[in-house]
Amino acid sequence: MPSLDDVFSGSGLLAKAIQGFNPRQAQTDMAKAVASAINDADSLIVEAGTGTGKTFAYLAPVLLSKGKAIVSTGTKNLQEQLFHRDLPVIKKALASNRKTALLKGRANYLCLHRLAQHGGNSTLVESDVLNELSTVRAWANTTKTGDMGEVKTLPEDARVIPLVTSTVDNCLGRDCPDYEDCYLVKARKNAMEADIVVVNHHLFFADMALRDTGFGELIPEADCIIFDEAHQIPEIASEYFGEAISTRQLTEISKEITLLYRTVLKDADQLEKAGEKVRMQAADLRLLFADKPQRGNWLEAMEREEVATQVSRLEAAVGVLYDICKLHIGRDKDLDNLFDRIVQSREKLALFTTKEHDGMSLWYETTPRHIVMHMTPLSIAGKFRRFVESDDRGWVFTSATLVVDNDFTHFQRRMGLEKARTMMLDSPFDYERQAMLCVPRYLPEPHMPTMRKQLVTIAKKLIKASGGRCFLLFTSHAALQEVAAALQEQIDNPVLVQGSTSKQALLSAYLSDPSAVLLGTGAFWEGVDVRGNDLVCVMIDKLPFAAPDDPLLQARLEECRKKGGNPFGSIQIPQAVITLKQGAGRLIRDPADAGVLVICDNRLVTKPYAQTFLGSLPPMKRTRDVSEVETFLANIEQTEHVTEE
Repeated sequence: MPSLDDVFSGSGLLAKAIQGFNPRQAQTDMAKAVASAINDADSLIVEAGTGTGKTFAYLAPVLLSKGKAIVSTGTKNLQEQLFHRDLPVIKKALASNRKTALLKGRANYLCLHRLAQHGGNSTLVESDVLNELSTVRAWANTTKTGDMGEVKTLPEDARVIPLVTSTVDNCLGRDCPDYEDCYLVKARKNAMEADIVVVNHHLFFADMALRDTGFGELIPEADCIIFDEAHQIPEIASEYFGEAISTRQLTEISKEITLLYRTVLKDADQLEKAGEKVRMQAADLRLLFADKPQRGNWLEAMEREEVATQVSRLEAAVGVLYDICKLHIGRDKDLDNLFDRIVQSREKLALFTTKEHDGMSLWYETTPRHIVMHMTPLSIAGKFRRFVESDDRGWVFTSATLVVDNDFTHFQRRMGLEKARTMMLDSPFDYERQAMLCVPRYLPEPHMPTMRKQLVTIAKKLIKASGGRCFLLFTSHAALQEVAAALQEQIDNPVLVQGSTSKQALLSAYLSDPSAVLLGTGAFWEGVDVRGNDLVCVMIDKLPFAAPDDPLLQARLEECRKKGGNPFGSIQIPQAVITLKQGAGRLIRDPADAGVLVICDNRLVTKPYAQTFLGSLPPMKRTRDVSEVETFLANIEQTEHVTEE
């Protein structure tokens, strides 16, 4: 078996397999630290700067070890990239025959039973979904995996997807008539038999939450668990360690009861009427909140008499549905499953009418049609610590953005990983030469009305100097839309705006036109890898502090105050630093890249906490003069033309 030095050296296995491979000491050091964590069943946290090569640094020791491993990453796109691109390359280089599997959440797999349910009942499906349903039926005849991602013509948020996939709630499990042919069951079986399983964080924590109640078996037992993009997991884990109920779930129960009434239980008209009553009461609850999507404190909402009254009506309607459904138990497997979901809905609704919930935040969010009520733990540290310490296995947490001002404390405290070994590896890029950071002079305060006009002025100068090839990143949709509208009127470059089409389509349009400018919010701050001269300028509108009116954040800040802490210093600043590092990380992705990062927030100069932000960014050349930025961009343009000639 080769050593890690044999893998990563200048004449090693990766150098022989990958053209242009350059050995990096940081990559070798990380690989050895990961191997130690696996062998010693220890916990390791690694911040690996952009360009370290962290993916191969954890995959090599995983492939060279003997036990089972789970590799979890932030999104489905990264999951597929890891499985289809990175793993095959390093497996081939190491001549490894270890079995690998890709496992997604159940909502990604076609459910044959639900597809059959909608086979002859087009009257229950909106006309604009019928074409999507036809597309799925045609694909269903040819697929081997049942992975909905194969249907490239369907948008990511296609309305047909919930109709032809299952949820934990509506899955019949072994009672399903299509169980033997179930694509999810087959995918799980492959995962159980594999040595290395690639999942995403949502799937991992959904299973962890189930395992906590004795039912989790989706992710097989593993000797090692690797979290890539680990900065995302505190928020994702919190989501799964809490409770939530939405009017959408209640509406779906109502629709499925109508479907059963019209197809199987044609004598149970009282059941359909009770289901319809639940749907109407759920819709009436949503009408009591503003049309525009919002978040708020649930206990404060319940102080409004009309909200408390409507929740009582909804509870009563669910109670009637429970009583009627109970009369028909045993007549149909789908109805029995629906009864279980009604029981759970009653229990969850009851949680949101009780005021005392220590250590929990009760909050709500609305979509255009529905309202979701959440109960989220203010801290998951204790629970996650117990989970990590309960099994004898290696744990590795890695990301390019875990450290705040050279300190891992924020991440360790949130995850209960105070005893974990930490390792910080700097990027191999020459930021002093490759990049420039500018905080422009004479900026208004971020909250002032004149600020957005100033953003447009600066953006126009940057776009002109670079010829396009810019990302303009915003902390709010309102700022994004206002600046986008102004730029579309004032410049000739194509202006691509997040929300106008899918993220992937926007990126494709951006890459196909060297004069394009892309404007985005959260979705483009991370997980976007644009290399070379396709991206030479990233402008950020202001420091990305979380919205102060976010109810979950408010609850965490209040909890911190009660314990005598400084919520601004220990919660708000660290979270904003990590987000800023993610946005800044879009700029330099390769040793040959060059570009400028412009942050339009004078608090980076005037506030005492400015050094925490600046100290967490790469060591770029700094200026406050936009004309220096224009010269830097002009030089990149000039160098590019010389290279082409």
